[in-house]
Formats: sequence, C-alpha cells, structure tokens
Amino acid sequence: MKIGAIEILPVLDGTGREAAHEVLTRPGVPDAWSCHPDVIDSDGVLHLDLGGFLVRTGERTVLVDAGVGTIDNGKYAGGGFLDSLRAHGVAPVDVTDVVFTHLHFDHVGWATKKGEVVFPNATYRVHAEDWSHFVEAADAEPGAVRKLSPLESRLETFTADGALAPGVSARHTPGHTPGSTVFVISDGDERALLLGDVVHSVVELAERDWEAVFDVDPVAASAVRNALADEVADSTDVVVGAHFPGLRFGRVVTAFGNRTFRAL
Repeated sequence: MKIGAIEILPVLDGTGREAAHEVLTRPGVPDAWSCHPDVIDSDGVLHLDLGGFLVRTGERTVLVDAGVGTIDNGKYAGGGFLDSLRAHGVAPVDVTDVVFTHLHFDHVGWATKKGEVVFPNATYRVHAEDWSHFVEAADAEPGAVRKLSPLESRLETFTADGALAPGVSARHTPGHTPGSTVFVISDGDERALLLGDVVHSVVELAERDWEAVFDVDPVAASAVRNALADEVADSTDVVVGAHFPGLRFGRVVTAFGNRTFRAL
C-alpha cells in the first residue's frame, strides 16, 4: 500500500482462533453471526491474523505493533514476524521506531524476547494511559510487566494527538484499552487509518451495535468505532484492522444506509 510517498506493508506473525460468538456479540441476539457466515469457518471460528505494519516514511522505518511473539497455546500461534520483516528487506537493527496501538499480548510479542529488546535501535512509543494500565498499575498483570518493563529506557509515552514521525500521526481512541490509539498515515490528500483493535473483524464496520468482549469500556469502544467508520465512509480513505484477513486494507462504503467493508 502506498499513501503518497509513504509505503505501508503488512508484517504477518501468525494466527489466532476464537469462537466467534464468544468474542463478538450483538446484545440480545444470540444468533447474530448467522448473518455473516462468510467471515467465520464451518465450526463458527473467527480467524484473526496477527502481526503489525511496516511504515517507510522519509528516513524512518516504523513498526506499528509487534505481533504475538513465539506463543503457541492452541488458540494463538506466532513466530513469523522477523522472517516477514526480512522478506521486506528489514532487519531488527534497521527499525527506528516501534509504536503500539495498545499493549495487549498479541501486539507486543516481539517488543522484547527473554528480557532483551528485539529492536535495539528503535524508540518505542505508546499512549501514557496504556503504559500506566498495563505496567505501572498496582494490579497490572505480571506477564505484561515482565514483557514490557525492559522497554522503559527506550520508551517515550505520549498523551496528545499529533505526529510521531513524518506522515504518521497518533489519535487517542480509548475504549478497547485506556490508551488505545489509531495511527493515521497521510501524505497530501491521501490517508490510511491503522485501526488497531478498535475493530477486530470487518463485521464491526458494518454492524453498529456489536460489542467485543476484549473492550475494557464497551460503550466508549462502540462510540469510537462508529465515529471512525462514519468518518471514512464513502471517502478515499483506506482502513485496516490489526486482525483483518491478510492484514489487507479496504474502504468503508454505504448502500441504503448500511456500511460495509470492501477489501482492496
């Protein structure tokens, strides 16, 4: 994907598997997935691609999220992230910036490995609300603290929306997590929105009242998701969620008042 002179490439790491009706629901409608059989497999399982995005902008080599890592627990399996990067001609030492949409385990897997920073020349950036929630809080999950604490000497948190690299801007979109962030890639009048887990499945761009069980604040998450989908609908903007099939971009279009996602 090219946005003006900026290149955005998917970096695949692995795949997650979740029973669709357990993770994405329409309140009060137990068979809601019957309207979207093309998005799940014959066993009702939603397949979630895992990874991140490589953004080449000016002299910067930016990673947006860092996959799930070497986990293989029967539901989530990674391991391919660094090979995917190398296929794009990028070694870990080449990465100048790592920015996180949020700090769930399947987005930070290759941030560190066995207590060592994986991208040694990179500055790591995340919204301060997520760092506080996942690392500094008294009830922070110990596994997240162990995974993320080695980043501290290379970490820059942010609180305000704005540019983090040429053509790469952060937009705070709390709901999925306290510091959930969408990254807007822009050059001239072209824009791409990396939605992170504001949207887990393309279905959520079509359905206004679905909820994700992973959202810490479902009401806020729904409001953000719908506002973003309405903002880009029927425009030239392209969007991608962190777990869309193949990490493929697409556009939101409307017909008879209904939104849908069309992959490019």
